[in-house]
Amino acid sequence: MKYFQRRGKRIRASDVSLVFQYVILGLSGVWLVSFIPFHLTFLLSTTWQLDVFQAHFISMYGLVSLIISLVVTACCALVYYWYRYDHIKQVIHRQKLAKMILENGWYETKQVQSNSFFEDIPSGKTKEKISHFPKMYYRFEKGLLHIQVEITLGKYQEPLLNLENKLESGLYCELVSKELHDSYVEYVLFYDMIANRISIDGVTAPNGSLKLMQSMYWEYDKLPHMLIAGGTGGGKTYFLLTLIEALLKTDAKLYILDPKNADLADLATVMPDVYYKKEDMMTCIDQFYDDMMARSEEMKQMLNYKTGENYAYLGLSPHFLIFDEYVAFMELLASKENTAVLSKLKQIVMLGRQAGFFLILACQRPDAKYLGDGIRDQFNFRVALGRMSELGYGMMFGSDVQKQFFLKQIKGRGYVDKGDNVISEFYTPLVPKEHDFLKEIAKLVQ
Repeated sequence: MKYFQRRGKRIRASDVSLVFQYVILGLSGVWLVSFIPFHLTFLLSTTWQLDVFQAHFISMYGLVSLIISLVVTACCALVYYWYRYDHIKQVIHRQKLAKMILENGWYETKQVQSNSFFEDIPSGKTKEKISHFPKMYYRFEKGLLHIQVEITLGKYQEPLLNLENKLESGLYCELVSKELHDSYVEYVLFYDMIANRISIDGVTAPNGSLKLMQSMYWEYDKLPHMLIAGGTGGGKTYFLLTLIEALLKTDAKLYILDPKNADLADLATVMPDVYYKKEDMMTCIDQFYDDMMARSEEMKQMLNYKTGENYAYLGLSPHFLIFDEYVAFMELLASKENTAVLSKLKQIVMLGRQAGFFLILACQRPDAKYLGDGIRDQFNFRVALGRMSELGYGMMFGSDVQKQFFLKQIKGRGYVDKGDNVISEFYTPLVPKEHDFLKEIAKLVQ
């Protein structure tokens, strides 16, 4: 029984007018509750005569009580709208889902005999009646919409298996995941994405999972390596600094590379392993690679080593190589240097997960020229911030992605793929104007 309850509320054909039903029944109930007490004594004591009722309710007392009850009803409606707006949106969503099924004709009908005024005399007329309405369930839980659709191998299976675009645009939500189960498909969507934005104080990284939004995490132990793309003013630098500050709250060891000697290079004044010169950066990449290979060998010699387990199982700390303006750096290198760096980075993204060596790479556009040989495909968590072209989105998420990208003038907004090939709207953690990254990071390092 619990299995069916967790699916949520069933969408039915009658839900096509759910908002009207909800408003009329709700307001009528509140009005009756506020109006009847004024006339309860009269209703219990008087005789049931029409002229007596008319005289009572048209009197001054009756009119005043009507006005008061209407004002109370209006106030209750406003309070409910203010404090239960999410519930109202759920009712609207359920009505939209019912309309979607009906207007697309995803249901079966049959002809039935209509009744005449005299039941024993057939009318000879027929009417259509819905014989099969697809089983669709709606559930709102912890800021997420769960929509489940039964799969019956019928003629409407294909559209029901590809509802993501309709759901995203129609419900103004963002798809988080799509899972195909034994007898149904489940769509999980973020409701009101910007409301799920968190502040920098809420960014935590316990047990190999970095919280970036409400109900959105980068599980770097399972989905290693992050690729960040975005133009100037998109919030890329603040996002990198936020990641650095959050990871320093753990036992992670960080290496920072900034070839443009810009904001991240300033961290050299408060923390070690920050590089901006070409030779130093190449040395750091080589050292990071060598440390990864050395740890891989050391892990196998540990007494509690177990095949299939990662660095965390052995109590080791993760290492992060945070690389800003990667493309700008690669353009500085000679041909042989370029090949050597690409070779090392390829090994890191291929082998780093088990040893606990992770790469966070940021650039304005992930050009295949500098992310070739399948390196780009190994970045399981991808974030595109700010204004990007269709070509840029194609480089980030794949040219065959069926996703409509919209521009909103909000700093720190973009799109994310968490490694499940589902692209959703994303907002970087909010950073207050008074927040001083250098000061906070210095405290963490000390």
